[in-house]
Amino acid sequence: MRKTILSILGVLIIVASVFIAKMIIDSKNNARPKVEKVVKTVFTEKVSNGVVPIVVPANGNLKAKNRLELYAEVQGVFLGGSKLFRPGQRYSAGENIIRIDASEYLANVQSAKSNLYNELTSIMPDLRLDYPEVFPKWQAYLRDFDMEKTTPKLPEMTSEKEKFFISGRGILTTYYNVKNLEQRLSKYNISAPFNGILTDALVTEGTLIRSGQKLGEFINTDVYELEVAISKKFSDLLELGEHVALSNLDKTKSYTGKVARINGSVDQETQTIKAYIEVRDTGLREGMYLEANLDAKEETNAIEIDRNLLLENNRIFVVRDSLLDMIDVEPVYFSTKKVVVKNVPDGMTILSKPVVGAYTGMLVRQYQDKEVGLSTNSAN
Repeated sequence: MRKTILSILGVLIIVASVFIAKMIIDSKNNARPKVEKVVKTVFTEKVSNGVVPIVVPANGNLKAKNRLELYAEVQGVFLGGSKLFRPGQRYSAGENIIRIDASEYLANVQSAKSNLYNELTSIMPDLRLDYPEVFPKWQAYLRDFDMEKTTPKLPEMTSEKEKFFISGRGILTTYYNVKNLEQRLSKYNISAPFNGILTDALVTEGTLIRSGQKLGEFINTDVYELEVAISKKFSDLLELGEHVALSNLDKTKSYTGKVARINGSVDQETQTIKAYIEVRDTGLREGMYLEANLDAKEETNAIEIDRNLLLENNRIFVVRDSLLDMIDVEPVYFSTKKVVVKNVPDGMTILSKPVVGAYTGMLVRQYQDKEVGLSTNSAN
């Protein structure tokens, strides 16, 4: 009896399970939700080809055009002057920058000059007797001879007899020996060849200076040069005297320079050519970092777009009937952020900003249409 009851209960459970399962299956909704088609909004521009000036950016540090490295050619003690020999000290043209004690050497010069004077004096009686026609000019030379001044040039010898006589007495040898000593004596004083400022001082007053020792650096603060490296493909477009726009790193100040020199050789490693831009301004300092924009050339029938709009280096997206498409273009110049391209038909609508996940055939909605004005823009 018990087994019969259990069997009946099992059958009932199975039947109930089948019935409940059928109800669940029948109640399931098989309708799928309708997927809405997503249309992305894109920024576009209408193309208007024009003249795009290609401006080549370059940068570098300023250097004084006129600079003087001060070296000692003689030995002695560095004497103090009216101005301290310190960086930042200004000197006018012709003003003494460095004075080295030359008292001992000066005595040698004076001794040599005295010998020359004595030799000239000893030949005067012979000149009066043998060459009376030249005696007056040599007498005048002796009369004007001043031991405290630079030795004057010897009188001009007009005849061979006079030359032989003067040379035979050793006058010429003594004279040129004196001039050599005087020339070396002048090296004990170093004067400023131009108005400028001392930028480096390696010695101080009282220092024993040795021959060949570097003493400092002196520059002219009126004119500076900026050395920049230009790609060799633009070398034939640069011209001497061409004006160049310059600016500081923060873009807060601008200057105008001109191309002063162009190197004739190409750097084999970088394939660039050095150009030197001359600039004048009272606010400039040596070592300042400046950026230059060189007008290289003008590209006609072209447009300028952002570099991130260029795909595969020669294709861009265009919009045709609310669908994205691609066309081939010809890039002619790349700058840091921009690229100049050609072969884009006038009036064609192109993307002005990149679209994430864009593909050919993508349905888009244009946010705005505006004319691309490129004839006055610069590729930099």
